[in-house]
Amino acid sequence: MTDLHLWLIPLVPLAGFLVNGLLGRKFQKRVVTTVALVASLIPLLQVAVIVTKFGSLALPHIENLGPWIQAGSFHADFSFQLDQLTLVMLSVVTGVGFLIHIYSVGYMGEEDGYWRFFAYMNLFLFFMLTLVLAENFLLMFVGWEGVGLASYLLIGFWYTRDAAANAGKKAFIVNRIGDFGVLLAMFLLIEHFGSVSFTEVFSAIAAHPAWQGGFLTAIALFIVLGATGKSAQIPLYVWLPDAMEGPTPVSALIHAATMVTAGVYIVARTHVIFDRSPYALAIVAIIGVATAFFAATIGLVQTDIKRVLAYSTISQLGYMFLGCGVAAYSAGIFHLVTHAFFKALLFLAAGSVIHALSGEQDMRAMGGLRQKIPITFWTMTAAVLAISGFPPLAGFVSKDEILYQTFIAPNGGKLLWAIGLLTAGLTSFYMFRLWYLTFFGESRTQTAAIEEEAAPVHARSDTKLVLEAEPQAHPVHESPWIMLGPLVILAILSVIGGWMGWPEGLGGSNWFSRFLEPAVGVLPAPSSPESHLTELILALVSTFVAASGWLAAHIMYYARPELPARLTAQFPARYALLKNKYWVDEIYAAIVVAPVLFIARWVLAVLIDRGLIDGGSLTAGYSAQGLGALVARIQSGNIRSYAGWLAFFAAALLAASYFGWTTHFFLQ
Repeated sequence: MTDLHLWLIPLVPLAGFLVNGLLGRKFQKRVVTTVALVASLIPLLQVAVIVTKFGSLALPHIENLGPWIQAGSFHADFSFQLDQLTLVMLSVVTGVGFLIHIYSVGYMGEEDGYWRFFAYMNLFLFFMLTLVLAENFLLMFVGWEGVGLASYLLIGFWYTRDAAANAGKKAFIVNRIGDFGVLLAMFLLIEHFGSVSFTEVFSAIAAHPAWQGGFLTAIALFIVLGATGKSAQIPLYVWLPDAMEGPTPVSALIHAATMVTAGVYIVARTHVIFDRSPYALAIVAIIGVATAFFAATIGLVQTDIKRVLAYSTISQLGYMFLGCGVAAYSAGIFHLVTHAFFKALLFLAAGSVIHALSGEQDMRAMGGLRQKIPITFWTMTAAVLAISGFPPLAGFVSKDEILYQTFIAPNGGKLLWAIGLLTAGLTSFYMFRLWYLTFFGESRTQTAAIEEEAAPVHARSDTKLVLEAEPQAHPVHESPWIMLGPLVILAILSVIGGWMGWPEGLGGSNWFSRFLEPAVGVLPAPSSPESHLTELILALVSTFVAASGWLAAHIMYYARPELPARLTAQFPARYALLKNKYWVDEIYAAIVVAPVLFIARWVLAVLIDRGLIDGGSLTAGYSAQGLGALVARIQSGNIRSYAGWLAFFAAALLAASYFGWTTHFFLQ
């Protein structure tokens, strides 16, 4: 059997983390850069070598490095697995991850913690690669927890800022809720299968076709809980918008190539379990479409360019969940791949805009940048067109595949399809809103007038009519090529990256889905002239909806820019609802955070810590002190005192005996 040394793929980024993490403070910047880039490039080259050998491998290809845990009949090994799904995830993580590392060299070049940043980035790659290469649930859980740790470190990179530190803690704590679900799923797997190996668990399920629902549904639902945490779905999505407090390359890495895709990956990886539980699949689909629509509505009114993209990520992840929920796992993974291209591009292009404006993120303080940063403009345009779903760009192909599979799936339905289609229109609108506010119109880089769709004074907490932007440290300028190079590559991928899955109904072969079939199952789709016609019609409808979103944004933010303010004044309550993100954070603070803080601060701290623990120790101390004082008085060395104490205790003993005898006599 060919030994691919899969363990080397995550080991190299780990080595980069250790070198820069332990010695980087003493290194010159170019040495830190070299270590970080080499540690992220070598895994990419290893994956490229695997691609050349992939056709000759017996799949799944498993490499066992040795035993890890042995307890009776239960065992868990250090085992890595390679199949079609693993190869796709490896390609995305190493490819996009390496481009983000290159971009970061320019973007983070002036940061004091440069060495620390790249150490954390390499650590993130190590854990994510461990997650996708693991052959069993337990090793996968190491990577699963590890990306949570690395995200905490990267989101809170600027830890001296309260907002960044709090955002890192929020991400860490919210994900612990989801991770508890994955732990419970593993406990059930051990209980029912005696194993956490993918091969052993899935083989046992395949050998028992009568197993439907029941404990498999319980396992699937616990996995869903974990997936909603990692992939920021309802109800555990609240950490992701706040994660924007980290550096922009971190946002690109988390949103495009690593952490948030882990939830989609685990559902696709465990599809054998979900296929036996229609109820769990329905939950995944409903969560996905609800999250997609919900996040898209919030994105309509956000003014921070990175927060718009954050809610866009939550919405697009909802599409991936929808695809998996209708058992079209390859469609969900396909959108994961194309989303990695255009979302990484969107964040990195947004970072280029922020760099050009010396740190400004508020779109109300932008405008007129099209001519000043043309490469950033054109590459970001490709990403906006892709995510909006315009053919033949990547986002159109993968999104329409999900919508088509939802439309025809037995557990899908026209309602889910209609909500997904409406969400596509909203996505087009808010992305072109971002495009127009950032690149078109008059420059607002010195003084940011109140946002064009701003609420009336009485509907806003901010009563200032003019928002003063911070003075620009430098004139508006295009980014260096070390930042622009990754943008150009990602722009090309955002255009052509979807062609590998071009649907049969539009004249393609859908190669990507056929490639993934052995790992995630066959698409639940008929192949006939009628189905191809249906797919073509749905694609035309989807394109029309995307064009409608663009037209609405063009009218409101280019042709007639006074319209948003008029609509806001006409519907202040609805605007406030969206602007305040449905007050979900406030609701969580009231019903979850406040009770937990009350218990921690008063019940635990006051009653238990101070009352029981401190009170018990003080009582014991004072009791010993009092007893010691009494004994000291007895042991006085005075014979007359000893005689007196002897008489006192003798009298007490006689009284106790008499009381006991009297009580016994009357009770007879």
